[in-house]
Amino acid sequence: MSNDTRPASGYIIEDAWGKLARATPARIALGRAGTGLPTREVLRFALAHAQARDAVHTPFEAEATAAAIAALGFETLHVASAAPSREAYLRRPDLGRKLSEEGRAALTPYAGSAPDLALVVADGLSSTAIHAQAAPFLAALKPRLAEEGWSTGPVVIASQARVALGDEVGEILAARAVAVLIGERPGLSSPDSLGLYLTFAPKVGRSDAERNCISNVRGEGLSHDHAAFKLAWLLKEALARRLTGVSLKDESDLLLIAGKPPASRLAG
Repeated sequence: MSNDTRPASGYIIEDAWGKLARATPARIALGRAGTGLPTREVLRFALAHAQARDAVHTPFEAEATAAAIAALGFETLHVASAAPSREAYLRRPDLGRKLSEEGRAALTPYAGSAPDLALVVADGLSSTAIHAQAAPFLAALKPRLAEEGWSTGPVVIASQARVALGDEVGEILAARAVAVLIGERPGLSSPDSLGLYLTFAPKVGRSDAERNCISNVRGEGLSHDHAAFKLAWLLKEALARRLTGVSLKDESDLLLIAGKPPASRLAG
């Protein structure tokens, strides 16, 4: 008779935290080395923190972004906020919410053009996100705009901009609604996340409660097709109900449950 008291392999219970750790990029089940974290996790954290800082401070490639968007068939226009530098932008959020004098002048030829949707692409707190996500998202959105017959006017490329800058752009254009594509504040696992903010009847002074937000648009988050599907649904409801924000709930996923795929039927 064997004296081996070790359990048979079938009786070994896997740590439940290990299963969860494989299912999420969140920092869970990191292990420990004595009273601290393992060296590999300390290094991973330092890398993620550096990537987040880089996302905030990487210079916005406005011309390259405009070229990529123009290649999709959109007219583009570059403006800047009233923030004269990145340092001022980070210290003075209010300056990023309004156009510079030059920016307002650049929009003057389009004043009162009244598009159904004004599109603003803003660097925000992650130019990395705009470089990676803006053009692919607009490529996914374009067939939906055509499907509904919505006009857009020029895509406004905005430097040193925050979400509320879109209200001034939309007001000058007399747009029925404005969608701001902006680089979101980078997290420690998502330095390249794009946010979408939709506001009906934009004008200076709109509050965040009057906007709808679609966040985490990136390869590891919400896909470009799915985000375009959601934005098109929200815009259609916004124009019909004449509102956005807390009074407009995103129920677009009910269509997915009913079997409508997120990819536009006009997409190639």
